[in-house]
Amino acid sequence: MSRVYNFSAGPSMLPVEVLERAQKEMLDQGGSGQSVMEMSHRSKEYQAIIDNAEAKLRKIMEIPDNYKVLFLQGGASTQFAMVPLNFGSKNKKADYVTTGQWSKKAKAEAARYIEVNEVASSADKTFSYIPKLDKSMFSPDADYVHITYNNTIYGTRYTKIPDTGSVPIVTDMSSMILSEVVDVSKFGMIYAGAQKNMGPAGVTVAIVRDDLIGNALDITPTMLNYATHADNGSMFNTPPTYAIYICGLVYEWIEKMGGVSVMQKINEEKAAMFYDYLDNSSMFKGTVVPEDRSLMNAPFVTGDADLDAKFIAEAKAAGFVNLKGHRSVGGMRASIYNAMPVEGVKALIEFMKKFETDNK
Repeated sequence: MSRVYNFSAGPSMLPVEVLERAQKEMLDQGGSGQSVMEMSHRSKEYQAIIDNAEAKLRKIMEIPDNYKVLFLQGGASTQFAMVPLNFGSKNKKADYVTTGQWSKKAKAEAARYIEVNEVASSADKTFSYIPKLDKSMFSPDADYVHITYNNTIYGTRYTKIPDTGSVPIVTDMSSMILSEVVDVSKFGMIYAGAQKNMGPAGVTVAIVRDDLIGNALDITPTMLNYATHADNGSMFNTPPTYAIYICGLVYEWIEKMGGVSVMQKINEEKAAMFYDYLDNSSMFKGTVVPEDRSLMNAPFVTGDADLDAKFIAEAKAAGFVNLKGHRSVGGMRASIYNAMPVEGVKALIEFMKKFETDNK
């Protein structure tokens, strides 16, 4: 069977070059005579793998030296608790901007431990836009501000980092990390689940400014304290070794492609052609205000639930899989992460044109 075009929101498709290299090294990685999955995480062979992954990520994201790079477990959802537990100890309050399901969950989890102030929300229009934010809206005595940079389910993204003064910004970049250039120094912390743009499910990357580590609330469990992992090089316990290895290969692939700036140009090209088609289609319509459209996740509808279902079924049969929208919103969603080639987006558009013609 030939490979399909996988438009899943996550776990998503990986670069074929990365998969082929992993296949080649499955039984013998780097002349070690063993698979990465068999290696002791305390071995010099595995230490070289995790060191390489960190070095490559630092290089392609231009991460400053005063930030730790941590490879963690528990997904971004565990970060919803780790963030307030680690950063909410000074004034025990934080500002949150609500732009979708994941930011709602992050806010609710934080409220279990500290006082949470919802600065703004786009729930009034089904999270189809990013609220306009002004420095005066944020609390100067907040311990941090939390934003979800790209909203996987609803297809919106921040195009401008909010001005929060001296209050550090913590951001969930799970569904857009490495898709566009970001200035890491503008954030106190960046976290992201790997299973969309970096690798397989099982590892979460946290990029944390040094001065924010070591201030956790007393109730913070050992495993949820960033200091635990920073002090032990992400090796306090057995890390998700194979997932980190694959991430390292993806980072190398991005570097070989020309870096994140090149990935951004390709992603802008893919998104532009897809949104242009939606804007000119008489059947399919996008659901997000144009100025806040995500480069990674493009939700769309026909306006007819039965027609949506027919489209999803026929698309799958034609080799375009996982186009069904999130269960909370319905419709369709095309996730066009870094590994989705331009040819895949073009092929989907051609299929949509034919479907539109055949179902007038």
